[in-house]
Amino acid sequence: MRPGDNKWTMTIWGRDADTGKAKFGYQKTPHDEWDYAGVNVMILSEQTDKAGKKRKLLSHPDRNGIVYTLDRENGDLISANKLDDTVNWVKQVDLKTGLPVRDPEFGTRMDHKGKEICPSAMGYHNQGHDSYDPTKELFFMGINHICMDWEPFMLP
Repeated sequence: MRPGDNKWTMTIWGRDADTGKAKFGYQKTPHDEWDYAGVNVMILSEQTDKAGKKRKLLSHPDRNGIVYTLDRENGDLISANKLDDTVNWVKQVDLKTGLPVRDPEFGTRMDHKGKEICPSAMGYHNQGHDSYDPTKELFFMGINHICMDWEPFMLP
């Protein structure tokens, strides 16, 4: 029920390994209403982009149902794709701003009972470890498929 984005929760941080100073930060779910937390594995890879340039990437399958890929040198958001078509709290992630375009039907607020919010607070990706096969250029990851209802109530 806290207002605002709650910076810097749900953030991927890039640091300079030599100095420890922050190079970039990308907040995946500003104002995380569903307790997705997003503290799971970061997969490092080197892949060739559409222009033929080799890039050092960081991919993060998040509990919120989105797989984020960032350039790990500068933090540029390369892609943000749904793990599953049933992910519905978000319509898409705007790649220019990096912000999720939320679907208000699946939001949490005191005047609304949300039904079949996907994923649940457990997340489509939780604590399992994933891998990347550079030879096949494939990611291997385990995902959950669990949705939830959200009913508001006041605490004394």
